[in-house]
Amino acid sequence: MAALVKNVKLLPSIIGVCTRSVVPRLSSIVIVRQINDRKSLLTNGSSLLVSKLQLSQPRRGYAGKAPLTLETIQKRVDLCLKLYDKINPEKLTLDSHFMNDLGLDSLDQVEIIMAIEDEFGFEIPDADSERLMRPRDIVQYIADKEDIFH
Repeated sequence: MAALVKNVKLLPSIIGVCTRSVVPRLSSIVIVRQINDRKSLLTNGSSLLVSKLQLSQPRRGYAGKAPLTLETIQKRVDLCLKLYDKINPEKLTLDSHFMNDLGLDSLDQVEIIMAIEDEFGFEIPDADSERLMRPRDIVQYIADKEDIFH
């Protein structure tokens, strides 16, 4: 009876080992068989099957950063600022001053810069962030940083 209880306790670990080692091998065998089946179908010459197989072939795409234009930068900055809860979207324009026009303080300005950093994926140094007091300044800074010309 003790041996049976011991074996039952080991069962989950044995199942885990079998699952980790056998399942990946089985799935790779299935993939190889599918590839071989497709090759044999392609050599039979049926154009209908060839077109269906080409559509179902998995494709791997590699992408870099999306191309930035001045317009896309403006839209992304505008959206980022409109989503900030302390900014009234109706008062927001490209020339709105964060402190004078929108009533924000320096901490809010720092939070805005952090949100812009997250949106565009690079860090803005503190010396530069102190100058960015309008959405237009932020758009111009990002355009200069990414070498985008108007």
